[in-house]
Amino acid sequence: MHEDHCISIWFFIGSLLTVYGFIIVIASLPAVFSAAAQPHVVLAQLHAGLWWGAALLLLGIFYVITYWPAKKDQQHSES
Repeated sequence: MHEDHCISIWFFIGSLLTVYGFIIVIASLPAVFSAAAQPHVVLAQLHAGLWWGAALLLLGIFYVITYWPAKKDQQHSES
């Protein structure tokens, strides 16, 4: 009778990482395509924001897919 509707904390963490990664990637794109407008920044050619955003985005997508709530419900209904 009592159904457990718990959602894993890792799903929320993955969602936040996905959102933050997406925002950082979008914010870093203008610096990649317009090098003339940048002030003098050491190692700016490495585009650390773009790589950091992509890493967060991929890690977030991994956590969201792994801990998707419907996936857990399907496992409980099959057993």
